[in-house]
Amino acid sequence: MRISYAIVFVSDMDRSVAFYRDTLGLPLRFESPEWTEFATDGATLALHASDGTSGGVDARTSPAGRCRPGLSVSDIDAFHERMTAAGVRCIEPPRLLHGTKLATYADPDGLAISVSEERVAK
Repeated sequence: MRISYAIVFVSDMDRSVAFYRDTLGLPLRFESPEWTEFATDGATLALHASDGTSGGVDARTSPAGRCRPGLSVSDIDAFHERMTAAGVRCIEPPRLLHGTKLATYADPDGLAISVSEERVAK
């Protein structure tokens, strides 16, 4: 298992892209109104719009200024079984989204943690 990304929920994508790209100097990998990625060594820093209208993100549960870590595992179904057997609260069970199996769990303080299945290069 490895940390593959961190999602930062933002209120203004253009302003946040300018900050992370121009001020901090992170190299831009992909940009859209709802989702932007920066290439960093070892992991991706992603910005996600938190306006309640895009990508299924509810601004009440993912307000701007919050962060969500993302983990990659080789077998998300086995991981899901292990987490539920351990009593970890599953916010969203594994599902296919944009070609990747993805699930969300809560840590002891309620912080959402996204877990995706590693993509196999073809």
